[in-house]
Amino acid sequence: MTKDVEVAEHGSFSAKDYHDPPPAPLFDSVEHTKWSFYRALIAEFIATLLFLYITVLTVIGYKSQTAGGDPCGGVGILGIAWSFGGMIFILVYCTVGISGGHINPAVTFGLFLARKVSLIRAILYMVAQCLGAICGVGLVKAFQSAYYDRYGGGANELSTGYSKGTGLGAEIIGTFVLVYTVFSATDPKKSARDSHVPVLAPLPIGFAVFMVHLATIPITGTGINPARSLGAAVIYNNEKAWDDQWIFWVGPFIGAAIAAFYHQFILRAGAVKALGSFRSTAHV
Repeated sequence: MTKDVEVAEHGSFSAKDYHDPPPAPLFDSVEHTKWSFYRALIAEFIATLLFLYITVLTVIGYKSQTAGGDPCGGVGILGIAWSFGGMIFILVYCTVGISGGHINPAVTFGLFLARKVSLIRAILYMVAQCLGAICGVGLVKAFQSAYYDRYGGGANELSTGYSKGTGLGAEIIGTFVLVYTVFSATDPKKSARDSHVPVLAPLPIGFAVFMVHLATIPITGTGINPARSLGAAVIYNNEKAWDDQWIFWVGPFIGAAIAAFYHQFILRAGAVKALGSFRSTAHV
């Protein structure tokens, strides 16, 4: 079916060919008693660990290969962007059926605002993601101790010549692109009408990460993931990285909130539906 079927019964009523899942409760007193909840936390921890390990190792490897002055050495910025985007594609594909494949506190925050996850799940996901990121970067330092501190530890820092406002704006817009893509790729309306969409959902999400990195690596090194920025800052422990750390939390959370509002209340007309439901109830 390509259009909703309209049925006239007691006024205007739309028999949809898809079903929106019910909003997640703010506090779910049952989910923490289930093994699936803890399995999801483990999946988020391991996925974020692997994400940081591969991507930060790629960044440090590139910098070590170009240290001799050869601008064509290493994978280049394009390769770094592919590393981040490709890993997100792989890890979301592997974990989406277990934890939802968030791997990013900003994504979790956006989904929480949209009532896709409970408050407890959102908080514990963020904790697992941050711990996974710290452990992932810790592995990089353990295996590349000779190069880690010398080449910046893969930490996000505002580049010379850019103001903090510019860096914050880049993180807001970049995270908006990512979280908006997450909402669109996992939209139940789209999934119902195109059976291949759930299988392909990790692909546009990975491409969104790839494209944002191409645009913002020169500005902030590209955060758009507070766990990624925190993990590198904790292990590298550099004053500059800590001074700029707030940008990589405030920016992504603002971007995620805007994306959640835009998708849920404008594109999906959440506010209009809620008002219509209220009016229908009032006339009963």
